[in-house]
Amino acid sequence: MKTYTLAWNGRRLELGTQTRIMGIVNVTPDSFSDGGRFYDPDAAVARGERMAEAGADMIDIGGESTRPYSDPVSEEEEARRVLPVIERLAARISLPISIDTTKSGIAERALEAGAEIINDVSALRVDPLLAQVAARAGVPLILMHMKGTPKEMQKNPRYDDLIGEIKSFLAEAVRRAEAAGVSRSNIIVDPGIGFGKTFAHNLQVLNRLEAFAELDLPLLVGSSRKAFIRNLLKSKDRTDLDPESPLVAKGTQATVAAAVLKGAHIVRVHDVEDTRITVRIIDAVRRAGNA
Repeated sequence: MKTYTLAWNGRRLELGTQTRIMGIVNVTPDSFSDGGRFYDPDAAVARGERMAEAGADMIDIGGESTRPYSDPVSEEEEARRVLPVIERLAARISLPISIDTTKSGIAERALEAGAEIINDVSALRVDPLLAQVAARAGVPLILMHMKGTPKEMQKNPRYDDLIGEIKSFLAEAVRRAEAAGVSRSNIIVDPGIGFGKTFAHNLQVLNRLEAFAELDLPLLVGSSRKAFIRNLLKSKDRTDLDPESPLVAKGTQATVAAAVLKGAHIVRVHDVEDTRITVRIIDAVRRAGNA
């Protein structure tokens, strides 16, 4: 696996020598994955602190659900949700905080509050000015593939060439980010597991992650608790699995292991403690292959 170094504003993070873990904190009332359990700012801050203690390398905070069929929220509502959490958490942990947003205004205010990474699931399609915010601040920018929008992305998504189309989409997003002044060394790409893809598409993306190495950029994968895992694990007696169930947690770790073996530099997860164990073992397996 090729290694990369993220270096920005006094930070330095090596990618590839060991898999990095991004912990997810959803400050939303309607997340598919945790049912809004961290909508309260105190709960969200405590969640971030626990993830830091469990071994996360960065914390991703979002205030707008991107689950299938979800509606967007206003900028002021998103700000009300995330800014107090970022401000308080930045004062309590030493890890970089990522803001999960598609809005340049939110990104700018989040950086002022203490965030240091921007995670844009729309890859600059919702708000192209977001790239300028990242460029001015000199911070890492994550660009994710999504077919359509959360509201309609799961309505029969089709591809003629799944991997080729995702690669082309991400290459174009990277080009637009660089044109806006974002340094290539600060760009991370995400193939968007669960975003405008069928269950079969998600498995194909995981199986062929090595293909994205052609982009020559760090790769982030977020498979945690996604519906395709629950679909694979359902049975006659288990038709509607809770995303927070132990069975889904085990399934998530299997996808994390697959992603790391196939080339992910960063995994975005809800369960940091178990993921730390998984990546420690899989990283050792990968290193043994190079011995």
